[in-house]
This record gives sequence, structure tokens and C-alpha cells, in this order.
Amino acid sequence: MKIYAPGELLTNGYTSYHVSPRVASVVLRRHVELGEHVTKGQPLVTLFSETVAQAQADYRKAFPEWKRISGLGRAVVGDQRFNTAKANIEAARATLLACGRNDDDIGALKASGVDSLGEYMLRARVDGAVLTDEFEQGQRVEAGQPLVTLADESELWVEAHLPASSGIVLEKGAEAEVRAAGRVGVATVSQEAHTIDPVTRTRIVRLELDNPEDRFHPGMFADVYFRFKTSEPVLAVPETALMRGADGDWTVYVEEAEGEYEPVEVELGRSIGGLREVSGLAAGQRVVLRGAFFVASEIAKGGFDPHNH
Repeated sequence: MKIYAPGELLTNGYTSYHVSPRVASVVLRRHVELGEHVTKGQPLVTLFSETVAQAQADYRKAFPEWKRISGLGRAVVGDQRFNTAKANIEAARATLLACGRNDDDIGALKASGVDSLGEYMLRARVDGAVLTDEFEQGQRVEAGQPLVTLADESELWVEAHLPASSGIVLEKGAEAEVRAAGRVGVATVSQEAHTIDPVTRTRIVRLELDNPEDRFHPGMFADVYFRFKTSEPVLAVPETALMRGADGDWTVYVEEAEGEYEPVEVELGRSIGGLREVSGLAAGQRVVLRGAFFVASEIAKGGFDPHNH
């Protein structure tokens, strides 16, 4: 059985990465463009920060002193000078790390220093595609402001929206067919939210979609068809096929012959997504799935004979 739900393709939030400065900075140069695929460690943007400049200067001042003091040893220089020099270099290093510099950056600073204090690069932390690059050269950006979003598109998330009243139980690993932009893939259920979306008032089911050939992209709308087996055959019709008869009983309209319709009373069972289990019909009977209200209205007005007489 298949159950339909509208959905949307999203980046995998567990593997995507927002690149942002740790301190207020000015953008000097960009090194990548939107949509470009980058590798881990590749430069993305060069910035300038007064805070980084001061931290670099403090380290360049503390490192020679610590190198000299540590070379002489505690016994020669005494505990106070040794501890002070050690504390200064550790504090300077910690400040650089807090600014987003790494051990390689600090190593380069020790080896040869830097000609332009305050300049530094943000590099890719993961392999992926540049999904956003919302900044301009010369722009001043605040600490934590996302400049580049990187995402590994080899696996995407699909968020499917089921009716809040849906009683479907979807186990982790259950498969669903995903159709987007004329392409078809198979996704598996990874998790289901335990709350109702406050905007759409729907149950959100998250699926994982393998995308090794880069056929799907974040932002695409999708049609999701959940596939599952029942322990016994189920006869079900869409909710749109059900109408209340004159006596208040539930009715569907069955096509007896081409253009000839007959109302048939049914008993309702379980709700399965947008379908409703029914009894009172025979397997294979052709049922009016949409437009049942129109058929009932025409019959009620006397302008439409159910047997087309």
C-alpha cells in the first residue's frame, strides 16, 4: 500500500556546516563562489580583525621570551619568571584559539611571523558544496554571523508532512518513494517529530535520501509515497470519495457502467493517511474518487439520474 505526503528536500543538518568568524571582522577577499564544490581545508574567505591583530602581536611578543626562559630552565631563572613566561604564552595561545586560529596558524606565526597582522582565513571544515555565501567584500561582519554554508549533498533529508490525525505507524528504516523534478529515488525513515508543526499543523516525518549522483538538491519540493505492508488485505478509498447519504450513512458512488453511478452504503474502518478502510464494497469495483459531492448534488437536484436514464 502507498500513502502520499507532500515533502521538501533539505540539507543534512548533521553534516552541513556554517562558516562564520569568531570575532568581528572585515571581509577582504572571497575565494569561492556559490555552488562551487570545495574540499576540507580549502580557503573560503580572507578577513581582517583588530582583535586577531592584537592576539597575534601578543603571541609574537610572548613566544621569544618563553623560548628563552624554557631553554634556560626553571632552576636557572627561578620559579616566578618561569611561571610568568609560561602563563603569558599559554594565555596568548588560548586567545588565538578563541579567535578561531588553529595549531597550524600558530605554528606559522612562531616560524616566521606574519607581515600583515590581523589578516586571517576561514577554511572549509568539511567537503561539500557552497549553498550560501551571503557577504560582500569590504563588508563588516559580526562574530558568529554565517558567511558560507557548506553541505555534503551525497545524503539529503526529506521532510514529509502527514495529516495530524494520521494513524500511520512508520518504523525507522521504512522505505518511501520520493519524486522531485521528474526524478525518482528511495528514502528511508530516520525519525519522526513528536509534535505537530505549528504552521502547517501536520506530522513531520524525516527521511534520509542517498544522492550519490547529485540528482536532487536542497529546496526542491517532493512527492513522498510511503510503502508498507498490512498483515491482511485492506480495502480502502480516499477520504474524498466518502459522502453522507440522505439517511446519514456513509456512501460512495460506484460506476456500474460507463456514465452510470449507484450510491452504495459502506462501513468505515481505520484511517490510513488520506485513505479510509471500508466494508460493503467488492474488490475491483470502480469508485468515484473525486467529484462525489458533484454527483450527489446533481442527484439531489433531480438533474442527474444515477443510472443515466
